[in-house]
Amino acid sequence: MIYWRLSGFYWFYFAALGALVPYWSLYLKSVGFGPVAIGELMAIMMATRIVAPNLAGWLADHTGRRMAVVRCASFLAPVAFAGVLLGHGFGWLALVVALFSFFWNAALPQFEAITLNHLGPRVHRYSRVRLWGSIGFILSVSGLGFLFQRYAAGLLPLVVLALLFGIGVTSLLVPDGAAPPRKGAPRPLLEVLGRREVAALLVVCFLMQVSHGPYYAFFTLYLEDHGYRAGLIGLLWALGVLAEIGVFLVMHRLLPRFGARSLLLASLALAALRWLLIGAFPRHLLLIVFAQTLHAASFGVYHAVAIHLVHGLFTGRHQGRGQALYSSVSFGAGAALGSLASGYLWAGLGPSAAFYGAALVAGVAWLVAWRWIPAGGVPGA
Repeated sequence: MIYWRLSGFYWFYFAALGALVPYWSLYLKSVGFGPVAIGELMAIMMATRIVAPNLAGWLADHTGRRMAVVRCASFLAPVAFAGVLLGHGFGWLALVVALFSFFWNAALPQFEAITLNHLGPRVHRYSRVRLWGSIGFILSVSGLGFLFQRYAAGLLPLVVLALLFGIGVTSLLVPDGAAPPRKGAPRPLLEVLGRREVAALLVVCFLMQVSHGPYYAFFTLYLEDHGYRAGLIGLLWALGVLAEIGVFLVMHRLLPRFGARSLLLASLALAALRWLLIGAFPRHLLLIVFAQTLHAASFGVYHAVAIHLVHGLFTGRHQGRGQALYSSVSFGAGAALGSLASGYLWAGLGPSAAFYGAALVAGVAWLVAWRWIPAGGVPGA
């Protein structure tokens, strides 16, 4: 059944993400790196998303062999990541991270396009497939939290390597999805990008991921510095993604009822609130728990709406490049800048300042969405 094949890929992909994002900074700290170097290495991992998805999208759109591109990238990623086992110098790790993340980041946007093509007219049910990625993330992040409470973070590269190979194996089980039939000549890509709502959406996605920079790069270290044990930190990460799953289960009802624009505005406002709470009240466990439940909005609602809008705005042969642009602009450029800036803010003004800055950026994103994304001019809004 295609549902389980698609879900299996998401499970391994986000289980690997659940090992890397929360604990990569912990691993880097264990081998001697400070906050600025950690922020720079995290930024490299994000920055390859600027280039890799677009190259993969161009190749997939022009060859028509989208799944072959996904498989190639999925198997090259663990081969490159194995270099982590060979050295701990900054230059060496920067090279390894750049190569590994290039292939890793190339795969997902093309797989998103394949998933949407398999779903066909039931595209609003994307979240029911994607939720298995969230389940993989939860099991990974919570399990590793307790593991690193007892054993050294030096085990992380071996765990990540095993999960990356799992991505490659599951990619072999998924066929190419039939692209929707083209109606007339496709609009030039530059013409699509020139539309006000398209440009505004990409700016909003960029700013949203800039605001996530301190969270993805330093949330684990932030909690550790305030006395939280690794097991509890893992559970807090898992709680956020559990809330995300709850949203994914009902997004196929929320989108038709409330519209994409309203949901996007709500997710941006709640993201700003989340970063303020984390920055101001790190020692108040109940408030941190509440802030983690807001991941349902700051990622779950936001991502489902963004995927929905990108699929509607980039049609026909531009689907692969549309998903690639979304990934590059937001999870690439936005996340890279957010990680880099948060490292400097952490070192210069203190950890809380990084989260206050994130709240400010999310607020600016809300203003852009409110002003330039029209309720009636965006598919599904």
